[in-house]
Amino acid sequence: MKKYLFALAAFLLIFIPLYPKIPLFSPIEQYIVRVRIEDILILMAGIWWLFLVIKKKARWRSPLSYGIALYIAAGVLSTLSAVFITQTVPITPLHLTKTLLHLFRYVEYFSLFFIMYAVVTSLKQAKWLIGLLSLTVILASIYGYGQKFYYWPVYSTMNREFSKGIRLYLTEHARVQSTFAGHYDLAAFLVVALPLILAMGLGEKKKLRKGLHYSAFFLGTWLLVISASRTPFAAFVVAIWLVILWLGWLTPKWKDKLKFWITRYLAVYSMLFLVVYYFGSELLDRLSFAISNEKTGLSIDIKKEVDHWATLARLPNSDQLYQLLPKAISPASDSLPAPIDTDLVASISDQPPVTTKPQTGAVINPQPKDVYVNVPEIVSEEDITLADGTIQRRTIHKQRTYSNCALERELSLCIRLESLWPWALDGFHANPILGTGYATLNKQFIDEFTIAESTDNNFLRTLGETGLVGFITFYGTILMAICLMFKHRHTSSSFRQSFYVGLIAGIIGLLINAVYIDVFVASKVALTFWALVGMAAGLMKLEKKPV
Repeated sequence: MKKYLFALAAFLLIFIPLYPKIPLFSPIEQYIVRVRIEDILILMAGIWWLFLVIKKKARWRSPLSYGIALYIAAGVLSTLSAVFITQTVPITPLHLTKTLLHLFRYVEYFSLFFIMYAVVTSLKQAKWLIGLLSLTVILASIYGYGQKFYYWPVYSTMNREFSKGIRLYLTEHARVQSTFAGHYDLAAFLVVALPLILAMGLGEKKKLRKGLHYSAFFLGTWLLVISASRTPFAAFVVAIWLVILWLGWLTPKWKDKLKFWITRYLAVYSMLFLVVYYFGSELLDRLSFAISNEKTGLSIDIKKEVDHWATLARLPNSDQLYQLLPKAISPASDSLPAPIDTDLVASISDQPPVTTKPQTGAVINPQPKDVYVNVPEIVSEEDITLADGTIQRRTIHKQRTYSNCALERELSLCIRLESLWPWALDGFHANPILGTGYATLNKQFIDEFTIAESTDNNFLRTLGETGLVGFITFYGTILMAICLMFKHRHTSSSFRQSFYVGLIAGIIGLLINAVYIDVFVASKVALTFWALVGMAAGLMKLEKKPV
């Protein structure tokens, strides 16, 4: 029976990232979180695993298991505290259900750890799973290409209406999200997956597997670049640097170390430069927003610098390459454009700036440098009766106004600095030990029901929702995973060695990404992350017995 659980676990490793966010039903109709097919499959796998554990045919004990159990206990205590002590969660079905839903989501995320830990009982199984991960990245990249150039469907959860499974398509400058809920989720998944895939490719001896991993790494890098997410890109650059540095350091002689570092760094970063040059125009524009000249205070045009170096290298023009790429002319007639303005996103910090500047001479209000189109703000909506007796919906708008911070820096940064992060710190200050409970940080008053949650800093979100107890147990478990893999870094198996190095680098990248995005509560990212950690725990368990 265990082999069937392995088959289901392998299927989930592919299905979770690749199946779009098409819902089955909503447990809370007013809320953005919905139940999907993967939730049902994970529940089935979890019940199967529990049955095998009861029959003593599957393992569950691991140092990480106890860390996870402690965090779940912290989440339960935080929920009880939120209801009965801080009273930040009203005792009503709507509010209680929402808070418990978030607690159960963490249990669901952790279940992938236990399932993978139970099924990885040989190196052969682990190699199959890593091969499937590379295949998943390749397929996600193909779908991303189809979204960008062939108007393949986008299923977004960036607002409550679209989270119902409405078919969308990407407009010209919208950022690719492939099969994920948004471009940030896609980028976070790639941040943890690509360093691992690169490490496996560098350590693999067989040409077929090496080719699979390298193909996945190249296509995944392209997909990350066209998602135009700055923080994940920076985290990715750090993570792959760490992979090459570490694997090179493990070689025995200094001559071999230097040869490994020079050849691999040159190959990987040359490839990255080419991908950014040909496909990273929007990413470079967004990076320019974040970097300014100390003397003038003006943004540095990074794209201009990249073009300069490309000209020196006599590279073909990127526009010429774009013309050669196959693409469709128009989207399907039964689809809608994906949301881009602040009225259509779950968190207004998710607003992707369009890259077309306003027409010369247009009258606009002052606006942040990362916002080119000043979308009016909806003030109210009302029904009016026309002269012929028909009823028409009228919407009243007003021009948006921005804070001085947003005008001087960036809208996305200042939303975090002025709203989201202070709200999380308020939750922590209200109860430093246990926080104010899940899904409470965006509320402006106790009885308010928010349709979505966002802090855009996973560390602050954990502190605000579950306090120091939740913070220490959650990130302590992740730190424990890193330490355990580091302890096993000198294993005799090159596969295990590459796996540990790649996953540690991916985790570090994900932690960097967590400074700006709630990566550990994005379902596709969290489920994949804990599945990979479970695989690592299974591999470490194998070292205690002959393989």
